[in-house]
Amino acid sequence: MIKENKVSKYLLYAIGEIVLVVIGILIALQVNNWNESRKLKETEREFFQGVRSDLLQDKAYMNHIIEKANIKITAYKMFSKDLPNLYETNRPKLDSLLNIYFALGGTFYPISGSFNSAMSSNEFNTFKNKPLKMMVIKLYNSTYARLMDNAKDVDNRWFYVIKKYSRVRRTGNLGNFIQDQLEEFEDDVFYHIYGLEYYIGNLKSAIEEIDAFLENEQNAWD
Repeated sequence: MIKENKVSKYLLYAIGEIVLVVIGILIALQVNNWNESRKLKETEREFFQGVRSDLLQDKAYMNHIIEKANIKITAYKMFSKDLPNLYETNRPKLDSLLNIYFALGGTFYPISGSFNSAMSSNEFNTFKNKPLKMMVIKLYNSTYARLMDNAKDVDNRWFYVIKKYSRVRRTGNLGNFIQDQLEEFEDDVFYHIYGLEYYIGNLKSAIEEIDAFLENEQNAWD
């Protein structure tokens, strides 16, 4: 009986030790999981804050492009209303408007360092905030891709005009144009302006998407 009692105590002690070890392991695993979850959440926050910083710069540049493009469009509308008459009666005003139109413009190309870095390291797939992820994916893979194609088209139209009328751009006046040349010039500029106005519309839509993301990203960490 004494021996059996000692064996029982030993078994209880051993079971107790095993239980304590298991509890310790479970606690350690829980702490490790908590640490990993905390690190992942912090990585996710840093990613979206990096995207926020990039998008704020993108938005500022978009607004700059829109502002300069609107100046071109305004100048075009002023001289295109009655180009032959301006050419014959008010060359100084026409030349002034042409100088505004032929001033340097610009097209948008995004800052995508934060997004590309996350995508290349596969971190993006581990992020939990699905609404923000969907907004970012749409912005970079759809909206920005469309803007890039649009920008190429606008650039091609612009380069065509400034190459064809390089002398006009260089001297600041049309020179001696006959009626057919004036009409051809107006058609070429119209083709560029038409594409530019469409481009501005797409830029404004992109800015609305950026603003929506910025608002949701801010609320995600409040």
